[in-house]
Amino acid sequence: MDFEAQAKRMGADIRYGIATKVDFSGHPHKVWIDDEKLIEANSVIISTGASAKWLGIESEDRLNGFGVSACAVCDGFFFRGREVAIVGAGDTAAEEALYLSKLCTNVHMIVRRNEMRASKIMQDRVLNSPNIRIHFDSVTEEILGEKNVTGVRIKNVKTNETEEIPVGGFFVAIGHQPNSEIFKDYLEMDETGYIITTPGTSKTNVEGVFAAGDVQDKTYRQAVTAAGSGCMAALDAERYLGAKGLH
Repeated sequence: MDFEAQAKRMGADIRYGIATKVDFSGHPHKVWIDDEKLIEANSVIISTGASAKWLGIESEDRLNGFGVSACAVCDGFFFRGREVAIVGAGDTAAEEALYLSKLCTNVHMIVRRNEMRASKIMQDRVLNSPNIRIHFDSVTEEILGEKNVTGVRIKNVKTNETEEIPVGGFFVAIGHQPNSEIFKDYLEMDETGYIITTPGTSKTNVEGVFAAGDVQDKTYRQAVTAAGSGCMAALDAERYLGAKGLH
């Protein structure tokens, strides 16, 4: 709210809605809001972020924010001295499990296959952490709890045996999906949909269009780095407009 008030004092025109379509084929650039309102702009900064991938079970949605999280670095502190579970097998999951192991008594890592996808060095670090227990060949059947997470029920996909583990927190680390679908016809992206920017800048392949935050960053994905890249995009856009005489 403080940031919004500051932006208003600086003259920002703040509106609410969802960008549903764009046309970056010419100038000015066009953005449609809620499929109805058309906004034309000499420059556009894209900061639509990335959404965490979820397991898709009912209890995950119901307990989201009440012990279920998709960011151990963001929320791990709240579970200091408690037992937690994390689902995932890649570098991010390993990194977050290691982070949690420094805060929590025990970390249960739920891995679908009989091996992890993380790099060898990350796997070694996880395997050598005494308070991280890896449950291989396992999937999450249910997150337990009415108002808060109290446990998780997992199933071994080879034996079909189930196990209930008492935990106070459940973290999902199975990846993120950048919110970039509406830009795919105009902007260069990597194979997973992250917008490609010129290194050291926020510039995209379309003149006058800039990208900031998690929609173009699959490495750091933190609020502070997103804010920094937002500042870069604002400066890049200002310089672009000035060079074009569009101020």
